[in-house]
Amino acid sequence: MGERTISRGSSQQSYRGIGEPATGALSRSEDAGASRTHRISKLRLAILAVLSVLPSFLLRACYRLFFGYRIGKRVRIGFSIIDARHAQIDDDVCIGHLNIITGVGKLTIGDHVHIGHLNIIRGGQEVVLGRYAELKRMNEINSIPDPDIVNPADPRFLLGAGSVITTGHKIDFTDRVEIGRRTIIGGRNSSLWTHNRQRTMPISIGDFAYVGSEIRMAPGSSIPARCIVGIGAVITKNLDCSEWLIGGVPGKPIKELSEEDKFLIERKTRPDLPDDI
Repeated sequence: MGERTISRGSSQQSYRGIGEPATGALSRSEDAGASRTHRISKLRLAILAVLSVLPSFLLRACYRLFFGYRIGKRVRIGFSIIDARHAQIDDDVCIGHLNIITGVGKLTIGDHVHIGHLNIIRGGQEVVLGRYAELKRMNEINSIPDPDIVNPADPRFLLGAGSVITTGHKIDFTDRVEIGRRTIIGGRNSSLWTHNRQRTMPISIGDFAYVGSEIRMAPGSSIPARCIVGIGAVITKNLDCSEWLIGGVPGKPIKELSEEDKFLIERKTRPDLPDDI
């Protein structure tokens, strides 16, 4: 497994690769395919829906044989639909029931990822769920297909290794969304937006951040690494204040984190998380 570093300005975020090529990297032929919107075929979805009721070992075989997906060992897939132009699912992934992944150009799911129930992931050129990441329940992660916008966009969703998205959140990745490693999108009902009516801008959340319930992120905004974002905050711009509590409308740094506060961001996101994540 390789490691990719994504840079924006002076900040860097690290995402773990899965197999070959490295995470987020496509071969030239794959890139050409993934750069086009993966059209949603009603017939294809109907076939996938029928296959979804099969036992996991048969479903894995059908995905490999008929759709060319690369699926690792000990992968468990519930009654869910996975529709992508290219898909790689690494070892020990667990996908629960009634999830819908559709219209994705390239899907990469790292080893030991847990996906709960009733999640929707739709559209975009690329979706990467890093190693040991978790997507719990009833989250909607969506990219508008063929948006009517005046700027070039990069519709990719990158969830860092060991990060967690809990319940009932909405994430728009009509433009690029990057969430660093061991970050928690906690509570419920947060919304992350990369587009307005005819323009998009990417958003990012740094490593080891803890984001509370019902926060909002506007297009072009960012949350620094090792920050705690209070309930109901609205992030409207790029913030540069690592290890601070952020809160308010609009969101701004309130106070530096104490040693007790830092426990909330340094604690492992799951008991089986390796020390190297």
